[in-house]
Amino acid sequence: MNKFYHIVTYGCQMNVHESEKIAGILSDMGYVSCEEPENADIVVFNTCCIRENAENHAFGNIGMLKKLKSVKKDMIIAVGGCLPQQINKAENLHEKFPYVDIIFGTHNLHELRRLIELKQGRKKTVIEIEDSEGEICEDDRPLRTSYPNAWVNIMYGCNNFCSYCIVPYVRGRERSRDSKKIIEEVKGLIKEGYKEITLLGQNVNSYRGELTFPRLLEKIAQLDGKFRVRFMTSHPKDFSPELIDVMARYPKICNCLHLPVQSGSDSILKAMNRKYTAEEYLKKVEALKKSIPDCAITTDLIVGFPGETDEDFKATEELVKKVGYASAFTFVYSKRDGTVAAKMENQVPEEVSKRRIIELVELVNSQTRVLSATYIGKTIEILCEDYDPKRGLYLGRDEYGRMGYFESDEDVVGQFVMMKVEQANGVSLSGRLVV
Repeated sequence: MNKFYHIVTYGCQMNVHESEKIAGILSDMGYVSCEEPENADIVVFNTCCIRENAENHAFGNIGMLKKLKSVKKDMIIAVGGCLPQQINKAENLHEKFPYVDIIFGTHNLHELRRLIELKQGRKKTVIEIEDSEGEICEDDRPLRTSYPNAWVNIMYGCNNFCSYCIVPYVRGRERSRDSKKIIEEVKGLIKEGYKEITLLGQNVNSYRGELTFPRLLEKIAQLDGKFRVRFMTSHPKDFSPELIDVMARYPKICNCLHLPVQSGSDSILKAMNRKYTAEEYLKKVEALKKSIPDCAITTDLIVGFPGETDEDFKATEELVKKVGYASAFTFVYSKRDGTVAAKMENQVPEEVSKRRIIELVELVNSQTRVLSATYIGKTIEILCEDYDPKRGLYLGRDEYGRMGYFESDEDVVGQFVMMKVEQANGVSLSGRLVV
């Protein structure tokens, strides 16, 4: 009889890809994926702690399995990822949820098989958190779930220590993969039929292998085949003219860049330890647009950082207007224990942060609507990613990241198609296929 697994993933694209690695481990052990935890023999929570909401959400869902665990006593519950990697969090998890069987961190995900086998031989909870990041594991065999996109880690960890961010503490310091192994992995994915390669890292443009990041990107863009290349996330301080030049010269590299600014206020950027000013950021955007005028720029924005005044917030709004972002991820500052910002004075009242985030979201959305409207009447190339049975429509993105919906008599998932845009609705488009 088959054994079944169910994975619950929180957080960033890095976590999504690491859940594919978890799925690969479980598949090699004979487990088969299932949609509901009630049917699973093992449930794995791949957690995030970048914001308090993600942590609370994970706690809530782990708690909901208590009743199920009392009925299915042989079911294994495992909690891994960033949340238990925090100082004292593994012990806290064990105390709060004693029925959890395995607790592991970000640095020993590749040992999940051994941890499961260890748990099967004893009643006591298995808790293993590696304090050191150690060597990069190159033996991963992920069970990919994002076709036609494939995630490819090129580096791990972060050295930036932004004052609000927990990542360096739970992901460790920067470690870059061997460039030859990255290129070989990408070659294999193209051969398997993947049409979009997304290079991943906490800060991809600080990649330091045998090649610089621009040279690595260039090598990948020179590979044969019809495919796209994306990368995320880029830190503005490391975004270089060399990278702009490579993006401009190779059509396979999407004219789309995620460049998190976080704030438009120099005083807040300094307090965040972002290592650039608003003017320096805008100059890099200007250089990018000079070389690639139609490049779609997306970003991350935080409101309510400790000490943020109305003037600081208005500076953020002004920067958003100057750049004209294609879209943005907007967040209210979330205090994370262990970070410098958590100890800062002048924490912004919740009601002020709520007012600011509503205003900022409306500003960003208004820009997105204007940009989407310019698509009407144009014919664009879409990489079809999926089929939505509820709407009876196929969907996919253009190189700028804009989602398009369309009808098709044939299954075109994984294919590049041409769509004439007839309607624009916020961040999404709809139209009809053309030959």
